[in-house]
Amino acid sequence: MRFPQIQITAKDIQMDWNIQEPVQRIQQPRAEQSITQPAAILEIHTTKSDLKIDSSQARRDIGMLTTKESIEKYAQAGREGNLKGIARRVQEGYQMMNGAGKEQGRSVMQSIAKQNTGPKRPGPYNIKFVPSVGSVKVDYTPGTTDVNITRQEPKIDTKVNKPIHEYTPGKVTGTMLQRPSVTIDVIS
Repeated sequence: MRFPQIQITAKDIQMDWNIQEPVQRIQQPRAEQSITQPAAILEIHTTKSDLKIDSSQARRDIGMLTTKESIEKYAQAGREGNLKGIARRVQEGYQMMNGAGKEQGRSVMQSIAKQNTGPKRPGPYNIKFVPSVGSVKVDYTPGTTDVNITRQEPKIDTKVNKPIHEYTPGKVTGTMLQRPSVTIDVIS
């Protein structure tokens, strides 16, 4: 006995695909940044130094006198010379008066003349340091300097730019060239 057979024939679908690729563009703009650095604040306070030099004694030691001191010195020397001259003449007058009555008139005059003439011995000789030690007086007051620096922080401004994102999605379209089908036949 023969059994009937079933024959199944299947046809696949055939498609014509049209694919449009997606397009994506990403751009990242640079960040914008500005930096400013304010100058530091600098304050300097000083006090002047003071230097005083007194050389008046040294000048006096080497004979450099002020006009007033010079006048006083020479006036004093003139007074002393005048008084010495008066004292010498008084003494010579006493000598002549005392010797005149004793017939020594001529010898008294000769002795007075010998006293006023002839070599006079200067003296005494010694070493003298001019100007004297310590005659220049120096007084110094040092000055001061205070420096204050105030640091300034830098100013940083940053602007972050968002990325630029452009996206065009892809597209797929298709046309069916052959429809799928299934055929079943019974063969006896």
